[in-house]
Amino acid sequence: MGESRYRRVVLKLSGEAFADATLNFGIDSAVVGRIAQEVADARAGLGVEIAVVVGGGNIFRGMSGATRGMDRARADYMGMLATVINALALQDALEALGQPTRVQTAIHMSHVAEPYIPLRALRHLDKGRVVVFAAGTGNPYFTTDTTAALRAAEIGAEAILKGTHSGVDGVYSADPRLDPEAVKLAEVSHFEVLNRGLKVMDSTAITFCMDNDLPIIVFDVTAPGNIHRALVGDRIGTLVRSEEAS
Repeated sequence: MGESRYRRVVLKLSGEAFADATLNFGIDSAVVGRIAQEVADARAGLGVEIAVVVGGGNIFRGMSGATRGMDRARADYMGMLATVINALALQDALEALGQPTRVQTAIHMSHVAEPYIPLRALRHLDKGRVVVFAAGTGNPYFTTDTTAALRAAEIGAEAILKGTHSGVDGVYSADPRLDPEAVKLAEVSHFEVLNRGLKVMDSTAITFCMDNDLPIIVFDVTAPGNIHRALVGDRIGTLVRSEEAS
């Protein structure tokens, strides 16, 4: 099984990773089940403490609503609610595997999840539970990428695992789906990501990670076994870290 390089991590999943591939929408239970199995196996086999932040783009994306004329804040709140649906789906899949899981939301909805309380989240992680953070930061205009960076700092995570989809397995010099000359980067600094406009996370999240010395491992989460590989330090995807550490 190997050993995890990290004691505690935040796994960032896009909502689109949960989507039915034929529709590019909704929730594919088989996909959610496979990801849940990998998370549960990593928790049991490697002993790593895992928190998860999941997006909601497979159900509703706030920015898309805003471009169609919706009030931006209202559209973002709808997107936050979509992340709660995904979080509950992941919780259900994890608990079906016997992995205790708690969902914490930045918007209070006590009938379905706990409110986000950092010390309670840390207690859950200490007890071997997986914690899924939902509803973003609770504020409009902030992405779930920024949520992942913020939560990682708040709970003392040692790295963010940024799971990609759509066949992109790391950070490239350009979009490999559009540019056949695009080159995959094995390692890059936060500053270089910002300076070159590389598509990793939004600039707010990257800046926050740079300021707080949080490494990001960007990898293809759709490839079976990649969560384990990222945790044990296999050279997959791209490592984003501070210039001092590079």
